[in-house]
Amino acid sequence: MRPPELHPSTCPPSALCAVLCLSVFALPAMAVDYVKDIKPLLKERCVSCHGTVKQKGDLRLDAGALIQKDVHHELLKRIASTDEDERMPPEGKRLSAEQIELLRQWTAAGAPFPKDEVIPKKPSEHWSFQPVRRPDVPASAFTHPIDAFVFGRHEAAPKADAQVLLRRVHLDLTGLPPTLQEQERFSDINTVIDDLLTRPEYGERWARHWLDVVRYADSNGYERDAEKPFVWRYRDYVIDSLNQDKAFNRFVLEQLAGDELPDRSLASVIATGFLRLGHWDDEPADSVADRYDQLDDIVSTTGQAFLGLTIGCARCHDHKFEPLSTRDYYSLVAVFNPLQRPAKGRKELTFPIDSTEVYAFHEPSAKAPETHVLVRGSPTRFGDLVGPAVPAILARQQPEFPGANDATTRRRLGLAQWIASEQNPLTARVIVNRIWQQHFGQGLVTTANDFGLMGSAPSQPELLDWLSHWFMHDASWSLKKLHRLILTSRAWQMSKTPDSLMRYRRLEVEAIRDSMLAVSGQLNSRRFGPAMKPGIPKAALEANTDKEKVWQPSDEREASRRSIYAFIKRGLVVPMLETLDLADTVSSCPQRQVTTVAPQALSLFNGEFVNQQARHFAERLKREAGDDAEKQISLAWKLALCREPSREEMAKMRAFLQEQPLEQACRVILNLNEFVYPE
Repeated sequence: MRPPELHPSTCPPSALCAVLCLSVFALPAMAVDYVKDIKPLLKERCVSCHGTVKQKGDLRLDAGALIQKDVHHELLKRIASTDEDERMPPEGKRLSAEQIELLRQWTAAGAPFPKDEVIPKKPSEHWSFQPVRRPDVPASAFTHPIDAFVFGRHEAAPKADAQVLLRRVHLDLTGLPPTLQEQERFSDINTVIDDLLTRPEYGERWARHWLDVVRYADSNGYERDAEKPFVWRYRDYVIDSLNQDKAFNRFVLEQLAGDELPDRSLASVIATGFLRLGHWDDEPADSVADRYDQLDDIVSTTGQAFLGLTIGCARCHDHKFEPLSTRDYYSLVAVFNPLQRPAKGRKELTFPIDSTEVYAFHEPSAKAPETHVLVRGSPTRFGDLVGPAVPAILARQQPEFPGANDATTRRRLGLAQWIASEQNPLTARVIVNRIWQQHFGQGLVTTANDFGLMGSAPSQPELLDWLSHWFMHDASWSLKKLHRLILTSRAWQMSKTPDSLMRYRRLEVEAIRDSMLAVSGQLNSRRFGPAMKPGIPKAALEANTDKEKVWQPSDEREASRRSIYAFIKRGLVVPMLETLDLADTVSSCPQRQVTTVAPQALSLFNGEFVNQQARHFAERLKREAGDDAEKQISLAWKLALCREPSREEMAKMRAFLQEQPLEQACRVILNLNEFVYPE
């Protein structure tokens, strides 16, 4: 009979040896399988300290070929040790008796492992840390470089139907369906692409994607959740920058160090609002800890947004799974440490630039404060003094940081110049992948904010590198040129099939709401300025702790502006936006979640906004199609779905209108899957 299970961590030291001996003699011999039993155990409990990232004691345990025979005895000794300073693993629970026995039997059998086991590469060999080089375009029947990489010598699916393609490109680039006039004059998709890229609606659509990445919101969060004064200037800056086709490397420079640029301007200072977008506690329990929380928000978001690295995980200790040390982390803290938040007690302040109220941090002195590594992340335990630097794994030689001038330390300028340079292997890859993700529904790297060792490998690495090199050198960091290249490919224009690159995906809530306003004829095209404040259902207000200070809703005309101008309050998101998967605003959001839950159907069918638009839609149909039911149905289909109704659809809708008013038919149309999906 097997003895009762005893865990070493629950035994007194005097009994430990007896337990281990008992387990060794009492457990039957096991057929130990390295792949099933040993490798998962080592990966779970040992590799964080003895793997590719770290090799404590010069020991690697992440592949059988790396485990030398002379360490077997020492390994068994350390995992069974009762000495807390000697035992392994040093943290967490001890290995169980069964786990120890598995390792003992495996080593006794000679520590066998598959001869074809792949030895993990060193972190310095990781694909995303390598310089961006331009591979040759594969030989292919396709002349478009993207298609040559995607299809090679294989055939592609046929091109999508013209009207399907027209609606797809309009929703992709502007977030709005094509008008009747645009449908009627459509002849060439490439001409449409060029036209849409020049429209102001393009910037409004694509700015929202960037605002997700930089955790934009109009309020601070926490208990009082106060409004961020004039933060909307940053949102307008992003829209305007995209419409101007500002080079992405300049876009990076301005957001990190726009106030330190030699040619600084009002716009470049507004751009640094990026650094201040995070949530902020206006009455922290510990002001010193809160200060480091603010710096952590900046470092973490900068790492994810521009570099695709989870550098924030190194705040308390060296990153467990990435080659990022606490010294790397605090070297970046040193870059941002000179920044101060203008505030008076609980009240946030702005500061004037050429008589305008700008929401940004500022450096009150050109002398940088000292920055130390914080032991275990504790603000009261100072470790080594550190200066500004970039993560060591990304630079064989540290870039030179310019010295301070009369106004600032210019540390951020040094970091920004390196991030925005061709020498940095990550920035171009990360943004190219983000653009690809929005066009296809999934990036070439599916973990858009994580290009590290734990992130996904690219599905087509050569294509990603070709695009990244082309983006920097041929396109001169132009996002519009990158859009045009992708959208003119057969890969993007082909019909959707189960095995195509194009994924079926629901539109984001902003595009759904804006499309409803466009179809109903109520869309207010006014741009820029303070946020509009949509109405909030009474039920949602009742659940709020401070009902009187939420906001007074804008009038219907103002509230009919595009959704990017809607006020985003961290503590009270408009229910329709929240239910339909608005981005998380606390941290960088690499990709929207797409959930399917009952409240979505209730919001779209019974919500006040949708019913309001259904009424306006019906009034528009009567106004433009008269009283003829067939003409009304035909016009509704063209406006909402960009096509004529089928004979069956026409018959069903005519029968529906014999029993229900036109307003209810419009409500049904706005709830069709075809309306909330690009196709």
